[in-house]
Amino acid sequence: MPQRRETTRATSAETVLAFAFDTAASGAGAFTATEAIDATGLTRSTVLAACTELTRLGWLRDLDDARAAGEYRKGRPARRYELDARAGFVVGVDAGQHRVTALVADLRGRVLGRSEGALGESGLDVPVRLRTTAETIASALAAAAVDPERVLVTVVGIPAPVDAAGISPDDGGFWDSMNPGFADVVPHGLVVVENDANAAALAERPSSGDASFAALLSGERFGAGLVVDGVLLRGARGGAGELRVLDLVDGVSSSDGIGRTARTLVREARAEGRVDAGSLLGGDEEPGAEAVFAAAALLDPVALEVVDRLGDRLARVCVLLASLLDIDRVVVAGAIADAAAPVIERAREQLATGGYDPTPEVVASRLGGDVVVLGTVTRALDVVHADPFAFPLPVARSTVPA
Repeated sequence: MPQRRETTRATSAETVLAFAFDTAASGAGAFTATEAIDATGLTRSTVLAACTELTRLGWLRDLDDARAAGEYRKGRPARRYELDARAGFVVGVDAGQHRVTALVADLRGRVLGRSEGALGESGLDVPVRLRTTAETIASALAAAAVDPERVLVTVVGIPAPVDAAGISPDDGGFWDSMNPGFADVVPHGLVVVENDANAAALAERPSSGDASFAALLSGERFGAGLVVDGVLLRGARGGAGELRVLDLVDGVSSSDGIGRTARTLVREARAEGRVDAGSLLGGDEEPGAEAVFAAAALLDPVALEVVDRLGDRLARVCVLLASLLDIDRVVVAGAIADAAAPVIERAREQLATGGYDPTPEVVASRLGGDVVVLGTVTRALDVVHADPFAFPLPVARSTVPA
């Protein structure tokens, strides 16, 4: 990445641009030079010079002044500007083991295009994984009518720890396949690889306020994105929140998530002959977690037992996280979150009666299966905001309507 220019003008322009990003994120859109002066503490001449520079570079749009816009009546009309949300674009990708989802967003974070690609059982096949990722990104860009050269940052979320350089530890298998190197299949811009649970934590941060919390991906495996005192924890090798340690936790014994464990427990009950022929858990097909929870709502005894065991297991994971990190909340995240409501309720009951201290609040994410891909978009925007002048803007304008 190019080095940031260390000049007074660049510093002033960055300050004003940061204010423009914040204003756009708040939904306010346009701002006056006076508002920028009040917010940044810079002089009028400095703000106007910065706005002129940012307009020339393509980051801001110079609007009609306040009088022409009908918002000003007396005195000198205020200059009005807004972030040009189409100055560049970002791409967020959830590259899971079985499915790839890509979103294209503008600089306000508005999603303009989406695409999904299925990996099926070929997720560990590196050529298939890379090809599907490339095709899914290309399809999302086409849906958004965005030229690949307009993309500033692409963030790829993966189910593996990732260090600051985007490299995963060599585990001789799964992690290597999940992070085979995506730079060559992304058509343009900076490529950042991020852990999927960390991306989920970034997506959940606005809804958790000032809480220290864990975003707990809970479908096929447990993995946690950890935010403590407002800081996302990563670790030297990106391993913060990796939960392979659950293999050693009594009553948990693996990092298998709620969905996978539900299927395992039903499979065991079938093998033991405890599933009635008329049960929703019977038949030739192995029921998914949603079917198990639906059967529990109908008071199926095996399904109720599964929910109890899953709730106990989830409670133990929450106690472990809270004891180690003193977090306030655990957000059960991923596509399983809505369906897992009875498991979450059972975990709450366990925590309330177990005499644990601290006891975290346990809630379901409202972002469903998109939590990781939305988090990668957030991460991509954060990268742009952190050093915008590292990204020279192309001259061509997007065909995306304002």
